[in-house]
Order: sequence, then C-alpha cells, then structure tokens
Amino acid sequence: MNTKSLFRSLFFFFFCITTMNAQEVLTIGDAMKIALENNFEIKIAKNNTKISETNVTIGNAGMLPVATASVTDNNSITNSSQTRQDGTSTSLDNAKNNSLNYGVSLGWTVFDGMKMFARLDQLKELQKLGDTQLKQTILIKIAQVNSSYYDLVQQQQQLSALDTTIVISQQRLKLAQNRFSIGKASKLEVLNAQVDLNSDQVALLRQKESYANAKILLNQYLARDPKIDFKVTDLVTVDNTLVLADLMDLAQKQNPGLEAQIINKRIAELQLKQVKADRYPVVNLTSGYNFSESQSSLGFTSQASSKGLNYGFNATLNVFDGFNQHRNEKVAKLEIENSQIAIEQQNMILNTQLSTAFQTYLTNLELIDLEEDNEAIARQNLEITLDKFKIGTITTLDFRTAQLNYVNAKVRYSNAQYVAKLSEIALKELAGNMNF
Repeated sequence: MNTKSLFRSLFFFFFCITTMNAQEVLTIGDAMKIALENNFEIKIAKNNTKISETNVTIGNAGMLPVATASVTDNNSITNSSQTRQDGTSTSLDNAKNNSLNYGVSLGWTVFDGMKMFARLDQLKELQKLGDTQLKQTILIKIAQVNSSYYDLVQQQQQLSALDTTIVISQQRLKLAQNRFSIGKASKLEVLNAQVDLNSDQVALLRQKESYANAKILLNQYLARDPKIDFKVTDLVTVDNTLVLADLMDLAQKQNPGLEAQIINKRIAELQLKQVKADRYPVVNLTSGYNFSESQSSLGFTSQASSKGLNYGFNATLNVFDGFNQHRNEKVAKLEIENSQIAIEQQNMILNTQLSTAFQTYLTNLELIDLEEDNEAIARQNLEITLDKFKIGTITTLDFRTAQLNYVNAKVRYSNAQYVAKLSEIALKELAGNMNF
C-alpha cells in the first residue's frame, strides 16, 4: 500500500466511524439548550429573578392600607371583696369575670414625603438588576459550556491524530518484520519499531483518559448524568470577522457587569429620595370597628357591652433627631458618588479586557494559518519519508522524527484553533453578545 492510499484509507475509516455514530453527535447548539434548561446556577438565578419580580407591588412599596383583625378573650376566677363608700361590704368566693374584645382596624399612610413612590421605583430597578444578574449568570455558564465543548473537540481531534500515528507505527513494524525476515534489516530495527508503537499506544491511552474526563466535565455543566456518552462535532469554526470598535459599542449597551453598575447608581439615587422624604410629615388615616363585652360576678355592673366605628388621622413630623437626617442624606449622596466611580471603573476594566483579549484574538488567528501550513508541510514530509523508508534510503530515526513532527503539527493546529475559539468566546462574553 503506498502512502497516499494509506491516508485515503485512514480518512475513509474515520469518516465511516463518524457516519455510523451520527445520531450520537452533540452539537454546540444542543449543549447550550440543555445547559439553559438544566444548569443549577441558571435555575437559581431564574428563581432569584422571579423573587425580584414578585416584590414589585404597590403593597410592598407601602401604598395600600393595612387591615388588622384582632380578638382578645380574658377570663378569671377570684375570691373578691369590696367595701363601698357607705361602709357596706360584699365578698364572693370563686367570682367569675370575663371580657371579650374583637374588631377590625384599618391604617393607611396617605402621605410620607413621596417615599412610597421612590420605593416602588427602587423595587422596579431591583427587578432590572435581577434580570441583569440572570443574564450575567447565563453568559458565564454558556461561555463555560462553549469552552468545555471545544476543548472536547480538541481532545477528539488529538485522539484522531494519535489513531493515525498508531496505524503508521503498525505499518512500520510490519515493514521492519518483513525486512528482518528476508535479511534486509536487523532485529534492532524491529525492536525499535515495537517500542515506538508501544509508546504511541501509551499516549493514546492517556489521551483517551483526558477525553473521557473532558466529557464528564461537559456533562457536569449540562447538569446531567456524567455517564451519558456522546460525541461532538470534529470541526472548530472560529469567527474571524470581529471588530474591536463594534465589540466596545456592544459592551457599552449589553455588558451585564456595566449594566449592573448603572442600575446600582439608579438604586442609590432612589435611596436618597427616600431619605429626603423623612423631612416631610407622615399622615396616616385610621379607622376600625370594635366590639367588647364583659361580665363580672361582683360589682356595680354585672354585664356590659359596646360596639361601634372609630376613625381619625394622625400626623407626625421629625423636628429634631440629633442631626441623623443630615447624616443619612450625606451618606446617601456618598453612595451615589461611589456608584458613579464604580461605573467609570467598570468602563475602564471592560475596555482594557476587550483590548487585550482582542489582541490575543488577532494573534491566535495568525497562529491558525501558520499551524495549518505547518501541518500540511509535516504531512507532505511524512509521505516522502514513508516512501523513502519503504525502499530503505533513510534510517528509522529519521522516519520516527518525521512521524512525530506530523503528529505534533496536527496537535498544534488543533490547539491553535481551540485557543482562537476561546479568544472569540471571551470577546463575545465581554460584549454580552453570546448567541444562545
């Protein structure tokens, strides 16, 4: 079998394996969908968002009246004696006394310096913050799934490269044994070929272990049974059209970290409004309907009852509180200032991260081209070396060197694609532009 036939056979072999197991292939789209449905941290973040949404009510902001029902029943058995003003006295053992009171009271704060409206707006901003935190959690987890997925693709490609070198090593061993049998090679050449084949098999076993562990890790991110077996696509497609200016514009609009800082500033401003509201009076309307009944075995009145409606209002105004109002307002203003500083800091960090990540991205794109050329050269070199080895014009050491160079070139090319993909993922995560 000539060299070109060998490579065609290898390609056909791996193509058949992929075709037979096509139904078991997990695409990156499927992986992201499963993660969005199953990932535990995403589920928790979704529930936290629902909590924030549930809290946005006018009742939670203090705009609605509060009605309270109450019942009080007191009973006693006592030995009692009474002496009246006219000198007469009465006494009774085991005297029973009881009183029953029940009713409904209503309280409604109708004015509190507009604090309740600021509180409602603050609850809405907290809901937005929860949405932003959910988005950030999803971005982080989807980026993890992408990184883990393409690491698995890389591991799979390296398995393919090692499978290829084992086939070549087996052919080399067979050639060495044939040459030894006809007296054209020494036993040493056969032993060297066997040792190199064993070394390749050890490397393949190690790679299979790494591949299996990478698969378990991806299953963990997908929150499913680590024993679930699957394959991934054998292709890494890197988006080479990213532009730094576009990414920075997207980051200003979509980066969840920056969004959270902007929302935190708005929350701080609303907190200042609530603090300033304490300078104004608080007016409460009160109303209620009560019923009371009492019975006494001793005394001027043996039984009494009453029922009726009561209503009114009360107003309070903080006249002096030891300058706490002034202190609270000053602290709230400092919180706003801190939130503005945090926005500026987040902007600077974001731009720095984007700039450095983009430079790494450009370098990795160039490395892909270089490693692709290196792999083509190494393959051509191996083909020529294999032909020469068959006719005995080069040493086994030269052949082994060419073989290892080819394997290393394939691994480096695979790694270059993977690293470039990680750079792309990092840039899109920073820009808040991950597709899921």
